[in-house]
Amino acid sequence: MGRVAAIGEAVRVQGLALAGVLVLPGEEPAAVRASWAALPSDVALVMLTPLAAGALGQQRLTRLTVVMPP
Repeated sequence: MGRVAAIGEAVRVQGLALAGVLVLPGEEPAAVRASWAALPSDVALVMLTPLAAGALGQQRLTRLTVVMPP
């Protein structure tokens, strides 16, 4: 069974760590892309903030993702 990760602005993703989610904060597009590239192979689902989804564009289609509401 895979893990869940969250990428995006720290204020929006930090609390998810309490539920066992791997939290990878990223405030700038370059940081979001670096977090995406560093995702462990056992991550099955990636939760993205709208900012993070925009920074990744079509690249996010290579993994199962969900975008948080704005």
